[in-house]
Amino acid sequence: MKTKELCDKLGWELAFGCGDNEISGGIYCGDLLSIVMSRAPVGCLWVTIMGNVNAMAVASLTECACVVLAEGVSMDDETRAGAEKGDITVLRTDMPIFEASLAAARALGLA
Repeated sequence: MKTKELCDKLGWELAFGCGDNEISGGIYCGDLLSIVMSRAPVGCLWVTIMGNVNAMAVASLTECACVVLAEGVSMDDETRAGAEKGDITVLRTDMPIFEASLAAARALGLA
């Protein structure tokens, strides 16, 4: 499923990017960037509350399909610039991390 399709299905905001990335690597949840960097699968949907420029760098390194900023977290200008530089698609939701992950898993047919 494309990231834009998931946004439409779940009522999430496409905060940055075109939304054409295919989610093919499952779902990864985590906020400790060093762990995410070593364990997030390529093509995954990464759910986090880390809305900073370092998270965008990690998203680029791991080649995740998108970053989902949960719990109403927003991006500042520096983070937006990092997303642009790394060509990272960023989605936003007010849902808590667990609920966002579960909703995405159900929408993707993983749960």
